[in-house]
Amino acid sequence: MSGQKGAAGTPESRVPPVWGKVPPRNRNFTGREELLAALREGITGRVTAVVPQPHALHGLGGVGKTLTAVEYIYRYRHTYDVVWWIPADQQTMVKAALADLAPHLGLSPATVTGVEDAAKNVLDALRRGTPYDKWLLVFDNADQPEDLFDILPQDPGHVLITSRNHRWASLVDAVPVDVFHRDESVEFLTKRVRGAISAEDADRLAEPLGDLPLALEQAGALLFERGMTVSEYLEQLGDRTSQLLSQGRPVEYPVPMTAAWSVSVASLSESLPEAVDLLRVCAFFGSEPIPREVLSEAPPGLRPEMAGLLGDTIRLGRAFGELGRYALARLDIPGRTIQVHRLVQKLVQDELSPEERKRNQHEVHLLLADYDLGEPDDESNWPKYGGLVGHLVPSTVSDCRVPEVRAFAIRMLRYLSSSANYTAALSVAEDLIDKWSAESGPEHPDVIRVKLEHTNTLRELGRYEEVTELNAEVFGTAEKTLGPTDDITLWALRGSAADLRALGDFREALRRDEEAMRRFEEKYGPDHVGTLRAVNNLAIDHGLMSNYRKARDLHNRAYSGWRQQGPAIVKASMLNALNGLARAVRLSGEYSEACDLGEDAYANAQDAIGPEHNWTLRIGKDLSVALRRYGDFERAEELAAQVQERCVRLYGLKSPDTLAAAVCLSNLWRTAGRVEEATELAADSAARYTEIFPETHPYAAACLTNLAVLRRVQGDPVAARKLNERALAGLDAQLGRDHDYALTTALNLASDLAALGELEAACGLGQDTLRRLRALFGDEYPLTLSGAANLSADLMAIGRTEEATELREGTMAAYRRTLTLNHPDAVVFMEGRHLDADFDPPPI
Repeated sequence: MSGQKGAAGTPESRVPPVWGKVPPRNRNFTGREELLAALREGITGRVTAVVPQPHALHGLGGVGKTLTAVEYIYRYRHTYDVVWWIPADQQTMVKAALADLAPHLGLSPATVTGVEDAAKNVLDALRRGTPYDKWLLVFDNADQPEDLFDILPQDPGHVLITSRNHRWASLVDAVPVDVFHRDESVEFLTKRVRGAISAEDADRLAEPLGDLPLALEQAGALLFERGMTVSEYLEQLGDRTSQLLSQGRPVEYPVPMTAAWSVSVASLSESLPEAVDLLRVCAFFGSEPIPREVLSEAPPGLRPEMAGLLGDTIRLGRAFGELGRYALARLDIPGRTIQVHRLVQKLVQDELSPEERKRNQHEVHLLLADYDLGEPDDESNWPKYGGLVGHLVPSTVSDCRVPEVRAFAIRMLRYLSSSANYTAALSVAEDLIDKWSAESGPEHPDVIRVKLEHTNTLRELGRYEEVTELNAEVFGTAEKTLGPTDDITLWALRGSAADLRALGDFREALRRDEEAMRRFEEKYGPDHVGTLRAVNNLAIDHGLMSNYRKARDLHNRAYSGWRQQGPAIVKASMLNALNGLARAVRLSGEYSEACDLGEDAYANAQDAIGPEHNWTLRIGKDLSVALRRYGDFERAEELAAQVQERCVRLYGLKSPDTLAAAVCLSNLWRTAGRVEEATELAADSAARYTEIFPETHPYAAACLTNLAVLRRVQGDPVAARKLNERALAGLDAQLGRDHDYALTTALNLASDLAALGELEAACGLGQDTLRRLRALFGDEYPLTLSGAANLSADLMAIGRTEEATELREGTMAAYRRTLTLNHPDAVVFMEGRHLDADFDPPPI
């Protein structure tokens, strides 16, 4: 291993195809040859940590861990196809940084799938080595090992960790980093001061600085920028060191580093005091890069001197430049950011009085709140929001009571939830709720709003039992303190209907959504986006109550309303409404029209929001069901398999979307004769539904009838009958017999009885079911025709020939008028076989 830097045009100068957020190389990097060689050798063990020497007391850094990692990257970048830098000092940022890698691996970005799923997809692709198996992930400043262990992809690429925590050394291969050897210090200073310092003077300077790289960097910068002699610098350094030792500094602050920093700040105060003011403000952001735009405008409440600096472009630019030249901050010119080392931040904070700390901290709050981020629901604004995530917690925004600052915190929370960074959203929401409740009381509007966002996040995670109780509290508090027409009250009311659907109480959900729609219309009128969402939810309720005509009308109203929104249109919401319309048309028995609408929705969704957006997958699943009902089994199965695979990969096995996709695929496999596979999938899905929803939920019961059909097809009508009787009892209790789900199950139970030879009982149940189907849906509805077809066969089997013939002829005429005699259902009927009815769970 040569350790030589590649010249331009050599293989060593090759930049990987995927190169993300790697800090610039330090042109003055010196020495560390043995360390880099050990790192290169050790990293073949897949996961390697760069940590301080156990005996070193540089707990806050300064020994060069990050710079060593950066140098390793540049020396060996030609051996990788992917190099990705991940700030790891805050857990909330890790998954967001991973998610940013998704599009570079040919995966859907976080704007489509959300942060959690995008990060999961990235880790899966890296572990599989597709499309790249030569990759390097760098987790910089990782603190607690347990925060990262679940997301470290160990094969086939490499993982490099920098950390101040020595515990990493007992868990993975570790390369300890200490201060420079003296010859390295001398070489570094000679480079940094560019030949204006002798080896002897460099040695004299390195001794009191303890060979600490960060202290040497600041000393070298000051000597170069100010033309100060080594003797002058050592005199000032000695004075500062004596002062520090007399003060008894805590050991976590290295005395050489603190002294060097003090000399640099004192010198900068003489030449450009406003740069020191800027440094003090930057010290209260996070340690990640700060967007320069945040520091370009002066909001009300800033000190006059700081407001004056931010308002003077020339002076501000000079202040940024001086901080960079004095090595007190790192400037990224193309990225327009400034970054202050965490050790420097701590030193700056420590020198201030409590009042000064509070003032600077508050100014950071005001600057963040004044930064124009746009709406957090608009995915085009997510990169700007993402640039501030690393500053949300360190800046202690949650401690501020200023309304504008709290509004900023809520916008950041909405961004985290909208981008599906649910883990971070929950953490931030819980922190805000605790602090704001203590400061302002649990009934303050800000607290209620955060609690609402908290419940929305829990709902997305499928934690329905928790959500129901929490949202009820939010709704009750909002209605009492803010009034029945406040937006928060209306949103909570709409959310409570969703919770009721998740619990299986479809009737009460419908009542709640009727009330929500009435209130939205009274406040905003019929065309407001809030009203349209309420209309769409009410359509879902009517569909769940088997009123498909009403659902169709309401979905059509919502879709038409979204189309008229112009620039304010939210594509996902419009496509959701269109898919709801296609589903209602299919459930009304118009399969051809449902396929046309579904194809349109699916094509538009793939183009507008991406093939792996959750709404695109729901649209694809519903389209597959429509194609199956229409009789296009081949296309339906292809689409169902694709959707199910993506749902498993994106959401895991316990997601409601994954289960709905699995049910759809199982029904198709049964139709295609793949009975064993269909049974395994149906049994697994039925079991998992009871893990997500209550056992009494209609979906849990209705899924049993799918499994029952398969048991009968496998030749076990006894097991099928037991499953259908159990399902029907549950559905009767929850929804009543005159509901689509109950009648579907009753129709299948009648087939079980016929298969067992209990033909009189089968006819009795079949006649009752047919009567109810005709009353609910009419004579020519597809499920009604299935009931008539099955009953005609059973009547013929027990010798009631005249009744059977009359019913058979009427059914044949109805098939001819509706689905045609070429439809698969009609073919089964004409052959005298029983038709099986199945269930596909719609979204709630």
